[in-house]
Amino acid sequence: MDAVEEVKSRLSIEDVIAEYVQLKRAGRNFKGLSPFGNEKTPSFMVSPEKQIWHDFSSGKGGNMFSFVMEVEGVDFKTALEMLARKAGVDLSQYQTGRNAGLSKQKERCYEVVEMAARFYQVQFSKNQQALEYILQKRSYTKDTALLFRIGYSPNNGDALVKYLRSKGVDDKDIKQAGLSVQRMNGTTDMFRGRLMIPLCDAQGRVVGFTARILEDDPNAPKYINTPQTILYDKSRNVFGLHLAKDSIRKQEFSVMVEGNLDVIASHQSGITNVVATAGTALTEQQLKALQRFSGEVRLAFDQDRAGLQATERSIPIASKVGVSLSMITIPTGKDPDELIKKDPKLWEDAIKSAQPALDWLIERYQAQLDLTTASGKRQFSDIVLGVIRSVDDEVERDHYIEKIAGIIGVAKEALVSKMGTEAQHSISPRRKSVNTQTKVIESNIELIKIQSHLLALVLMKPSLRKYLKLIREDMLEGDDPRAVLSFLQTNPDFSGDLNQLKDLRKSIDYVKMLTLQYETLYQSLDEVEQTYEAQRLQVRLIEKYVKTKKNILSVQMGTATDN
Repeated sequence: MDAVEEVKSRLSIEDVIAEYVQLKRAGRNFKGLSPFGNEKTPSFMVSPEKQIWHDFSSGKGGNMFSFVMEVEGVDFKTALEMLARKAGVDLSQYQTGRNAGLSKQKERCYEVVEMAARFYQVQFSKNQQALEYILQKRSYTKDTALLFRIGYSPNNGDALVKYLRSKGVDDKDIKQAGLSVQRMNGTTDMFRGRLMIPLCDAQGRVVGFTARILEDDPNAPKYINTPQTILYDKSRNVFGLHLAKDSIRKQEFSVMVEGNLDVIASHQSGITNVVATAGTALTEQQLKALQRFSGEVRLAFDQDRAGLQATERSIPIASKVGVSLSMITIPTGKDPDELIKKDPKLWEDAIKSAQPALDWLIERYQAQLDLTTASGKRQFSDIVLGVIRSVDDEVERDHYIEKIAGIIGVAKEALVSKMGTEAQHSISPRRKSVNTQTKVIESNIELIKIQSHLLALVLMKPSLRKYLKLIREDMLEGDDPRAVLSFLQTNPDFSGDLNQLKDLRKSIDYVKMLTLQYETLYQSLDEVEQTYEAQRLQVRLIEKYVKTKKNILSVQMGTATDN
């Protein structure tokens, strides 16, 4: 038995999904509200018998692994690791060589940083200065402190090191977890006399810490982060994502702030789709992590020069990733935490009033530079055109060039000329219009739903297989649907007995999902209604296929034009 089968044998799909979706019994199956949208009528089904789930609203479905991949925004390897931990399966026994050793090192580091987090929490509960800072000065509640697992590192040099040693952790593991430093007098704590805020991955596992000084000292840095380790990578970590991801999915956008304490204050005020970077260095990896839950990101960076430069850097990255980026304007000298303390609605209104990032950037430089002078116009156009050059969509680029021309009072052709041939060739042939990509994705989702419904009908009703005669494999999206189509066209007399599906072993989960759809949607219909549905779905599938091909051709033509 391999690792996947071992995990499946120990876990039931309904128990895994019930941690994310409130399920209610519906005959032999369970039903609940889709976790992938804001529906009011339950369309999400789970079959314990088949160990399969299907979301009728989005067309998504599969086994427990595919569910965790979708809801957590992770790849298969991470989903397997998560479910293996839940099932108590040691994956290292299924690995060999270097990978097995690295996996064990990572698991040991997870254990050590988790022990450290608990130690810091206990110390926090005993330290009056830290308690006063959080509960009184910051006005956080005890529940908030517990939710974010706020802690405190004692200031006596090696308190954590001694504690971990007493628990059987050796110095090598403590250092590898980023919790100690080597000094002349031996191994000492990395963090001392500081407020400790755990940094977690998207699944909520502690990977490191941000340590804030309690009393401002000009000779000491206000914040210290865990150094890069096998668990923590500053360029990839998004603070608070494990607590914000469900809200991001439901709100359909995320809010990115600079400070961890801004995130904590925002969550306490009820605005929970807020996360943070480590400063203003927004990276491609962080945007991709957010994109798994929503394609829109709203930034709340400081309104100073550093914030402007960060925005300039972020727009090309967002364009490359395919994220819609907008900016939240906060009064000068303020941050989200201060707005929330004054009135949470001020922060909420600021978020709602976010501007497209490029419009925001143009307004800021328009206010800073003297556009009545030639040098001011040159500087303004240098900065803004440099950012516009990175925008993928040709229509959007043209809109902003025309806008800039109007602001500084020059001919649009002069700006196009200034952008020069570099601008014409700076866009990678692999990049596509974000808007057109969205249309393709939406069309594909509808195509997937139609093809699965048709295949569900013809799989279980041999008399309807004549409606597959006009369907070709290239009309379907995905290897599993194509495999089912090929099987049914090759075996038109197949009775519907799943035990006879030896040729579809690799697609058995998809086949089970089709049977679940049939039982839910079509089993209760009479033969005339089933025939009508098969006819309708055949026509819709062909129509959608043609429309999808047109959208893809549109993208390809747009890309060719850019080049």
